[in-house]
Amino acid sequence: MRQRGWLSTVLLGIFFVGGCSDGGDRDPGTSTGGTTRTGGVGPTGGIPATGGETPAGGAPPTTTGVGNPDGKCAVPAAGMPESIANPTTVVGSGTPDSCTAQKVVDAVKAGGVVTFNCGAEPLTIAVPEIRIMNNGGKGDGSVTIDGGGKITLAAAGNHRVLYQNTCDESLVWTSTRCDIQTTPHLVLQNLGITGGKGAAGKGTKPELNGGGAIYVGGGTFKAYGIRVTNSIQTNAAGVLAQDLAGGGIYIFQVNSPVYIVNSTFENNAGSNGGAIGGLFISYTIINSLLVGNKATGKGMNPAQSGTTGGGLGGAIYNDGNSMTLTICGTEIRNNTASELGSGAIFFVANDLKGTIAMDQSTFTGNSNNGSVQSRAGIYAEAKDKAGNAGITVKNTTFN
Repeated sequence: MRQRGWLSTVLLGIFFVGGCSDGGDRDPGTSTGGTTRTGGVGPTGGIPATGGETPAGGAPPTTTGVGNPDGKCAVPAAGMPESIANPTTVVGSGTPDSCTAQKVVDAVKAGGVVTFNCGAEPLTIAVPEIRIMNNGGKGDGSVTIDGGGKITLAAAGNHRVLYQNTCDESLVWTSTRCDIQTTPHLVLQNLGITGGKGAAGKGTKPELNGGGAIYVGGGTFKAYGIRVTNSIQTNAAGVLAQDLAGGGIYIFQVNSPVYIVNSTFENNAGSNGGAIGGLFISYTIINSLLVGNKATGKGMNPAQSGTTGGGLGGAIYNDGNSMTLTICGTEIRNNTASELGSGAIFFVANDLKGTIAMDQSTFTGNSNNGSVQSRAGIYAEAKDKAGNAGITVKNTTFN
């Protein structure tokens, strides 16, 4: 994606340009004014639970300390948690010591529904990179991981915590078109993820464009009641970082809209998209909190001379064609980006068929670094018809 814009409208700190071309020169326009299994106790030691496990069709479990407590938006059925009434694997036998990293790895590899029985207190388990097998479980690799509001999975070293990639041969190819297959289905519920350091790089095999804590390539993905913290998308020195993204999570080539509900992304960092990065992805983010995330790159896209590029979207980076970004009941606060005043969100639809819809949300204290706007907000390139910005805002405040 290259920015080549004509100023269309500025609304409440949103900068919108109705034009984008992969072949054009960048012209940003004008300025508009618990317990820890490995021996330590960390700041993200689990998500306190105040409610129980509920089968599909009932009320979702209640958690505290995760998501936006003021978020009141209704959650559609597709965004609700999955049933854990009949787990495939229960990790642990009632004590913290019974919940080992290897048991977690084995349970996820087998697929199906994974729950935990590790005692009454919150527990952090240091794990190697957990890899989703494309042929696990019932043969489609689908897995639901439910931490019961108590479990946090922490990276045990310089790696991601979770990795799904349908085009990675080491995870077993199950389709002649790995780039468009609809499985596996990865669902994360009532779970903490922390300390990921996922390496990204153009030209790697398979090519990985980001994801400090979680990488999802292909299949589908849903998150309900998760907390992703203190994770970093890294890359080798000198790697052109203009397209790399997702300090918390990077999603690519999934086959349905992504739901992120009642979740928190805090203190994550990436070249672009400090919390969330994606390519050709439609997101629905409901009753969630994105706070203190950073886009650490510099030089935009294409990278300016002397830079590696990036610095776009302090909280969210979304690039591609024909995408939607829906945000409801969500607080996006104190995120920073170095370019285009995109402290909260960077969104570019190259085919000018993208839309953003915001309702009952709050944007506070997001940075306004860069040459485009003088108030922090959202940089978007979507529709270019006069009066049709591709952006709708209802009951939402910008501070």
